Amino acid sequence: MPASAALAGFGADADSRSGRNGRRGTTSSRPAVCQFVGYKNSGKTTLICGLIPLLRAKGCSVAVIKHDAHEFEADRPETDTWRHREAGAGAVAITGAEQSFILESRSRELADLIKGFIRYDYVLVEGFKEEKYPKIVLIRDEGDLELTERLEEVAAVAAWGNVPEAMLERLPARQRRFGINDTDEIADYLWRERYFFQHFNI
Repeated sequence: MPASAALAGFGADADSRSGRNGRRGTTSSRPAVCQFVGYKNSGKTTLICGLIPLLRAKGCSVAVIKHDAHEFEADRPETDTWRHREAGAGAVAITGAEQSFILESRSRELADLIKGFIRYDYVLVEGFKEEKYPKIVLIRDEGDLELTERLEEVAAVAAWGNVPEAMLERLPARQRRFGINDTDEIADYLWRERYFFQHFNI
């Protein structure tokens, strides 16, 4: 059955390693939330996948929420969860010793999804352009620059190499600029500015 959001890592390792201490000595019940937005094939999934191990290496737990405007199938045909949904269940959950999976046959608001990951240090959001959380906008070509003006709460830009530097220099000074492959620098930015991403008030 179709839904509009896919969740990764739900309940997998929420309090492992350093738990909820992004900066040593500080704790909070709020995760740091950052959206990664851009047009199709701009590299959102690749960038997020590059950031996850870097943030985990800093002792942080990471959850991912992805928006998909199209229908998708999250569990395989003939599995038990598939059979449960085919029988008419509106939601199914499966849990084991090290992981859990939940699938509902309804759309959910981003804020509601984030609440489900409250025990994680970081929630990295792929998509949801119109939401008002801090964003890193991925720019693949000059035409994508309009996103930095149209979207709210753009904190930084990750640009592909073919975007002219002169155009990037016209971006507001408050918007940090990274290359699309600067995963180490972006991870350090999320780490250093965790308080901002954690306490951002929409």
